Amino acid sequence: MKEQINNFLIYLKSNRQYQEETTIKNYEIDLNQFHNFLETNNLNYLKLTKDNIRSYLKYLDDLKYKNSSISRHLSALRSFYAYLVNQNIIKNNIFKTISSPKKEKKLPSFLQYSELESMLNVWNEENPLEIRNRLIIETLYDTGLRVSELVNIKLNDFDFSKREIRILGKGRKERIVYFGEYEIDSLNKYLKESRPFLLKNKQNNYLFLNHLGNKLTDRGVRLIIDNTIKKASLKHKISPHTLRHTFATHLLNEGADLKSVQELLGHASLSTTQIYTHVSNERLKSVYLHAHPRSQRKK
Repeated sequence: MKEQINNFLIYLKSNRQYQEETTIKNYEIDLNQFHNFLETNNLNYLKLTKDNIRSYLKYLDDLKYKNSSISRHLSALRSFYAYLVNQNIIKNNIFKTISSPKKEKKLPSFLQYSELESMLNVWNEENPLEIRNRLIIETLYDTGLRVSELVNIKLNDFDFSKREIRILGKGRKERIVYFGEYEIDSLNKYLKESRPFLLKNKQNNYLFLNHLGNKLTDRGVRLIIDNTIKKASLKHKISPHTLRHTFATHLLNEGADLKSVQELLGHASLSTTQIYTHVSNERLKSVYLHAHPRSQRKK
């Protein structure tokens, strides 16, 4: 099984639909954990029964895995066994018959605008790397991009006259996102001062570069966000996806319609975008309880 897992991961890395580093790394971790479970229980990965799979799900549950994590494991296994079917190693994908547990309802976290400003203002705009770091945060918030989409932006994806960026998202679906006037200044500064310094006379068409002049990775962006949080003295956990949540929440709070936000985020289904209406509703409730004189009994 180990050899097939390695072949599967190589296949994922060559398939543009799965090029996000985090996805592939999670698949590797989950599949290796399943492999260890099978070895411990003397089970053959090519001759699984539904009882075997139920035993594995119970094993994950006993380890106190959340439903979302168990669903992720099942997703990795469905993809792996679909690959085995395509390679004519097995005839049927047994995991297609296994339902994922219901996801816990969890509202996405987002930033207040003052927190976002704190993250933008910690960077020295005379330092090439810090100019880049500020632009990364500004772009994630301005566009609502996934981190995998951000690092794959190329210079020819921009239309500066229309303030548009062409994005190739999940499932290789193309969409257009927009950036505002604030970002134009940061982008021009990066392209004129910072990027040529980072490029070091190399040829590279990707927008965001690391200190060696190579394409910036997902992990590199996450490290920049972590460093920003420390410099801004923010206490809660913030990821690149938090800025995507913030983008959507702020748009809805300012009156944007749900369908437009769905298209900007690149969600295939409107139901995925609807989680942000719950965030907006929670905010409205909070405002009401705080501001209305008869919302609570006086103590």
